[in-house]
Amino acid sequence: MELPMVRRRTAWLAAAATLLTVLGTGPAVGAADGTWQKVGGDARSGVSGLAYEGRTADGSGVNLLVVHDNKRTGRQRLSRITHHDGSATATASATASDSVAPLTWNGAEPVDLEAIEAVPGAPGEYVALAARGIVYRLKVDGSTATVLDYAPLPAIGDGDDFESFALIAQNGKLAALWADRGAGQDRPATLYAAPMTIAAWGQPLFGAVTRRAYRAPYPTDAGTRHISDISVTDAGRLVVSSAADAGDDGPFDSAVTDAGRVTVSSTGRVRVTLDSSPTVLGTFPGYKVEAVECLPGAGSTDGVLGTDDENAGGYVRTASIR
Repeated sequence: MELPMVRRRTAWLAAAATLLTVLGTGPAVGAADGTWQKVGGDARSGVSGLAYEGRTADGSGVNLLVVHDNKRTGRQRLSRITHHDGSATATASATASDSVAPLTWNGAEPVDLEAIEAVPGAPGEYVALAARGIVYRLKVDGSTATVLDYAPLPAIGDGDDFESFALIAQNGKLAALWADRGAGQDRPATLYAAPMTIAAWGQPLFGAVTRRAYRAPYPTDAGTRHISDISVTDAGRLVVSSAADAGDDGPFDSAVTDAGRVTVSSTGRVRVTLDSSPTVLGTFPGYKVEAVECLPGAGSTDGVLGTDDENAGGYVRTASIR
């Protein structure tokens, strides 16, 4: 009489073990609820940075350029995602089951790209940033990205590890922001800002640099990267992502925060004002947000987030950034 009960109990334990295994293979929140859309399946295809390229022809989605933090020669550096609210779909040149189209990198090959940003007023031009502080000015034409020039960032500090880069144009002037990501409570992020121009021969040039220390209000783990990306709205709001990384298999945790404001005067002076109590706009347990892109448009509160979840791959989602 006890044998059926033993079998039932064994079957229940096996089913429970299977469920725990499934839950443990991916992000803990949102992976299957239609909010996050998977765009990469391994550590080589995560989303380290996002740049808005433009809306789709029918206006229903956006095209985004994505950088991958690969280090070895020949591995993918740059891709394009066509993203619709609630889904990531293929570009017109890909099959319906695809979500990412690779771009050819033409020129000096970077190591560990972490951010990318469109150059205001220069259609098809972008600046991509490698972790050690080299910026690459790119021209994207169809499926090819050509390196026009590259240069080091100014004022690189001891031990700086960069994951973020943003550009803002105000009053006819251009400014750049970037940050050492920081590490836990002993090392806050260092946010840098400087006027930027592009020389006649193509090289990005930077003016006087200012610095601000920044600590993320969330997450607060020992491995927290206080700034994993930066984006600036058309109105000058400074939006940052922060992430906690416990290793290639997680667990991960993230937040997006309204951190302050940026202004650029008619003389090119850059002023960064950080809030004493930054406003957390959203938290994302189970994901490592390394890319935040505020979409352009007067009064727009829309943004796109991207994750580099290491062995679990990469995800994107739309978000309201209010």
